[in-house]
Amino acid sequence: MLKIDIRRRQILERLARDGRVQVSQLSAAFDATPATIRNDLSALELEGRLVRVQGGAIPAASPAALGDHTSEKQSIGRATARLIQDGDRLFINSGTTAQAVAASLRGHRELHIVTNALAVARLLGDTFHVLLLGGELNARDGFTHGEDALMQLARYQADWAILSVDSISASEGITLCHSEETAVSRRMLERAGRGIIAADHTKVGRAGFVRVCHAVAPLMLVTDSAANRDALRALEGNGVEIHIG
Repeated sequence: MLKIDIRRRQILERLARDGRVQVSQLSAAFDATPATIRNDLSALELEGRLVRVQGGAIPAASPAALGDHTSEKQSIGRATARLIQDGDRLFINSGTTAQAVAASLRGHRELHIVTNALAVARLLGDTFHVLLLGGELNARDGFTHGEDALMQLARYQADWAILSVDSISASEGITLCHSEETAVSRRMLERAGRGIIAADHTKVGRAGFVRVCHAVAPLMLVTDSAANRDALRALEGNGVEIHIG
């Protein structure tokens, strides 16, 4: 059997070539048990190298990794990237829309990134200076959180905080589905000059689980053209600047 590091490198090579790998195929190719291959895929997912799916894995930056409303998220990612200048310092949290933003930032130069998202760190780590926050790990969803992450964030300042969120509305503010990531996202906004909320239309005008902050100026929202117009007008009434991707 191949050494672990060699096998995992070859798994990534197959993934880059084929766009998807299956546990059964990898097990046969490497003469390894399915349990061993699943362990490999889990470890690579924690590094942000891939995303686990039923029976196998796909690349972290692939359209399938972005889940539902892929085209909207990619459009939002491009629109958000247009707001960023070369040399900017960015905080980025976790989420599929954050991954879409990260993929669109690769055309920039000399960005400085602080993130708690494994997938974002992997997407940008070979292009920019990236600091991955430590702390407790949510292995299932690939992000760090907790007091250590907050203490690290207190040492940095950024031009922008870019947040992928569960929902945004004028009345209920910005909310996340993961309560443990709320404090990290809030601290990112506090330590940044401006905040960008990157959210597709399904997240605009609704209320989620845990509030991060109120949706007020000087926040910006980057969303897609299908977002509810009444909800957008209400956010503009709060001073939120709206950008349509």
